[in-house]
Amino acid sequence: MSVAGETKTITPPMVRLQKGRTPLVCLTAYTTPMAKLVDRHCDLVLVGDSVGMVLHGLPSTLGVTLDMMIMHGKAVRRGVERALLVIDMPFGSYEEGPEQAFRHAARIMAETGCAAVKLEGGETMAPTVRFLTTRGIPVMAHVGLTPQAVNMFGGYRVQGRGEDADRIRSDATAVADAGAFCVVLEKVPEHLAQRVTAEITIPTIGIGASPACDGQILVTEDMLGLFTSFRPSFVKRYTELAQDADVAIATYATEVRQRRFPAVEHVFSEAPKDVDVGQPRR
Repeated sequence: MSVAGETKTITPPMVRLQKGRTPLVCLTAYTTPMAKLVDRHCDLVLVGDSVGMVLHGLPSTLGVTLDMMIMHGKAVRRGVERALLVIDMPFGSYEEGPEQAFRHAARIMAETGCAAVKLEGGETMAPTVRFLTTRGIPVMAHVGLTPQAVNMFGGYRVQGRGEDADRIRSDATAVADAGAFCVVLEKVPEHLAQRVTAEITIPTIGIGASPACDGQILVTEDMLGLFTSFRPSFVKRYTELAQDADVAIATYATEVRQRRFPAVEHVFSEAPKDVDVGQPRR
């Protein structure tokens, strides 16, 4: 049975126990409404630093701040009841050393109520992962393509091809040994993802990796088709909401210009029998 079948709140140890079992279902969320939608179906909900690109229009994740992550983390916490809530540590908030990482991770957890944090990096970050986990902060690791290091990689390129595969394997092993409860494998060759999944003792969460991973994660807005110009090859579009929204907005604009909206059912008369059951939005 999957973790999603549980009625109680999912915890990091429960996720770790899913190694080799029913694949873990993971999606991102940055707002309360989206969190409520994905919570029903997911084992893990990630407030990713991808929020900078998805909601704030930034060219990369590098401009995301700790305050931004905490703000969105609070919003998602209000919508998550049972999935494991994990929040990304943004660029610059943990690379300086374990003490800096602990200070910022502790703030994220205290202010948002999340159950774990996620940080990028393999062998170089293993001491930080160990420092955090031995002090009560569960860590979700992230190796392979790590977007915060995109400038070092020269773009969002596949990692781990050829001789570089040994680096990815070493990174995954290092964070597993350091105490991470799961690890994201991003944009690596399928055979490498399969091998890493077989070699390490914690669940692997694939994104552009392999169906053999112990779970999968996507940016929710990507799989819902909310962006027409961004179509990474590893994302399956399960619907095309951007197209539906465009049609709806165009219809609304036409009805306003033709004075067909608001109609009689959308306005109020002088009669006291009218009762507004909606809440105002501003």
